[in-house]
Amino acid sequence: MTKTTRRTAFKNIVLGSVGTLASPALTIAACNNEEKNTKLKGNINHSVCHWTYNFLPLDQLCVAIKEIGFAAIDLVGPKDWDVLKKHGVYSSMCNGAEISLTEGWNDKQYHPTLVKNYTEHIELVAKAGYKNLICFSGNRKGMSDEMGLRNAAEGLKQILLLAEKKGVVIQMELLNSKVNHKDYMADRSAWGVELCKRLGSDNFKLLYDIYHMQIDEGDVIRTIQDNHQHFGHYHTGGVPGRHEINESQELYYPAIMGAIKETGYKGYVAQEFIPARQDKLASLRDAIKICDV
Repeated sequence: MTKTTRRTAFKNIVLGSVGTLASPALTIAACNNEEKNTKLKGNINHSVCHWTYNFLPLDQLCVAIKEIGFAAIDLVGPKDWDVLKKHGVYSSMCNGAEISLTEGWNDKQYHPTLVKNYTEHIELVAKAGYKNLICFSGNRKGMSDEMGLRNAAEGLKQILLLAEKKGVVIQMELLNSKVNHKDYMADRSAWGVELCKRLGSDNFKLLYDIYHMQIDEGDVIRTIQDNHQHFGHYHTGGVPGRHEINESQELYYPAIMGAIKETGYKGYVAQEFIPARQDKLASLRDAIKICDV
């Protein structure tokens, strides 16, 4: 391109921009109409994690997500299910049975408490008409991965017959141990997949957290393609920082969501980013659009 041609092209771009800026009312109206007319495609079941938007009362969050166009919230326990039901919102990942993220199924000393808690919560989840109940591996604390696998399998087998009978899926979350959860044992998908194989139950799956696994192992799309049969739930988050999943971070979520869709997955994908923008609900609306492939 010659200097004259380049200059002419730039002039045309500027003039075009000025023409657009000269009609702000029309531009705003067009954007508003586009937002109102946007329909979710229905290929992905959308959710949001409660704790990332808990600056809003749960009642208000329920109203907000329905206005955006979806109706599910992750990580809500039994005491708040009445609020969800009042608004017609689904509890896509139930919690409340765990002791903590660091004290989990890999350590036998916690098995009596965990078996008691999960037995009670499996009944509650089933009675409420929900399906998924989260669990955690716990920290290594010097334990080998093999010993952690043996212990976790031994403990989880004590609740899986009830889970199968009640139609509840126990989902162990994969978390990174590099940045957020130092020493956490289930910090690689391979460890979790091996646990799934040892348990051999459709009622035990992995919660594949895309943010966490990008930090600890990467290769997200290939991992999903190769192991999707063991993944029962997904969480999102921008890397680095765990903020919005837009162009400000390194993951390309449309491709990741496309890979999830291609596996035939019918469960939920929950947004679990911490909104950094001032308009936090706009961030959630944008994230849903990005993931709505």
